[in-house]
Amino acid sequence: MSLPVTLAAAFAARRARLSERFGGPALIVSGLSRPRNYAGNRYPFRAESHFLYFLGRPLEGAALLVEPGRAVLFAPLPDPEAELWGGKQASLDDLARELEIEVRPIDELVASDELATLPAQDAEGAIWQSEVVGREIIQGSGVELEGRDRELADAVIELRLTHDEAAIRQLRFAAHVAERAHRAGMRGTRVGQHEYEVRARMEAAIIASGCSCSYNSIVTVHGEVLHNERHDGLLETRDLVLADVGAETPEGWASDVTRVWPAGGQFSTTQRALYDVVLAAQRAAIAAVAPGVRYLAVHRAAGLEMLRGLLDLGIFRGDLDDLYMRGAAALFFPHGIGHLLGLDVHDMEDLGDRAGYAPGRVRSASPGDRYLRLDRDLAPGMAVTIEPGFYQIPALLSNPDEVGGLSSALDRTRLLEFNDVRGIRIEDDVLVTSQGREVLTAAIPKMTDEVEATIRDR
Repeated sequence: MSLPVTLAAAFAARRARLSERFGGPALIVSGLSRPRNYAGNRYPFRAESHFLYFLGRPLEGAALLVEPGRAVLFAPLPDPEAELWGGKQASLDDLARELEIEVRPIDELVASDELATLPAQDAEGAIWQSEVVGREIIQGSGVELEGRDRELADAVIELRLTHDEAAIRQLRFAAHVAERAHRAGMRGTRVGQHEYEVRARMEAAIIASGCSCSYNSIVTVHGEVLHNERHDGLLETRDLVLADVGAETPEGWASDVTRVWPAGGQFSTTQRALYDVVLAAQRAAIAAVAPGVRYLAVHRAAGLEMLRGLLDLGIFRGDLDDLYMRGAAALFFPHGIGHLLGLDVHDMEDLGDRAGYAPGRVRSASPGDRYLRLDRDLAPGMAVTIEPGFYQIPALLSNPDEVGGLSSALDRTRLLEFNDVRGIRIEDDVLVTSQGREVLTAAIPKMTDEVEATIRDR
């Protein structure tokens, strides 16, 4: 499968749809690269996702003006000194031909209070964006927007919540590359290796596919640390490897996948039992995905199924519904079932809960629901992750405020029998269709027998 390339006409159609929803001039900026430790040593530039959505080209220090019947790209002129170090740069005429859009020098952009824009992501970008727009631009994710900026954000959210065919092609390719990475990780795992050796094999498969990582990879034997980004652990026979690794296409579209496999090649009886509980919860959640279904209901379907499995294993005792209402599932599954997926691995979270939560809905304060990143009714074209997990997190299980009145329902003696399970998370990328759902990452092994067979296939 070769890298998909989105045609200029698809970006023009997106800009036209934005103009239909937002009448005034909108300025979408690309942002600046960020220094690592001194000005000349910078992180690789990654354009702001909204800019990529409407143009597709990662041009640093550029701005896209969209207004009814017209779109203009304002870009920096080629810098001869920069060409000495980085090679030939595209001229403005080159960009105009390639992108099929009017292109003018960034210096010709006239700042105006009438220009609506979106928040900046860092302090340096906020200063630059304020100069470009001609007024102070707020920095930070999820800031409270006002006036025309708020109207623009709502219009962009409406567009990006559901994906067009060009976007879906990108998402499918990102999922395909994630499959390569996870198979490489499973096949390359050996007892006695370090986590970073498995990570290297997985990321090599992504890079060899012409992509980059869509987020900092999590490859760890300490799966109870939800976002563990250390990779210096040593793999031992009874360890489970949790790998949360995704790919990003050159146009910026992401996959986000988690798999768990035994470092020694075979699940223990207790590991298999708890893995099957998480898998049942994930399958119940995926089965619930359909147009018109509230995402909160998908989340709760996973929590109930997981709690049912824990009751069957004797880790909890009591009534299923009563225990769920009291937050029992959250002791081992404290996060939400997933999030939006698209150009960002957590799509549009730069706009905060305004993107993730439908108007009138707010985050719940109840255990298990409070970290849910999405609470909208699903619609065809939406892409979401489905990622339940089971974690033995000491900070939760030893905290009386978290355990609350569940102590008598939790059989800690029985739980000790599963002490070779630190954390299990199973995550897939799911596209909502008119008939139900398409699991974009279905080809990545996740049944226990499939996982063990993949490890053996070296």
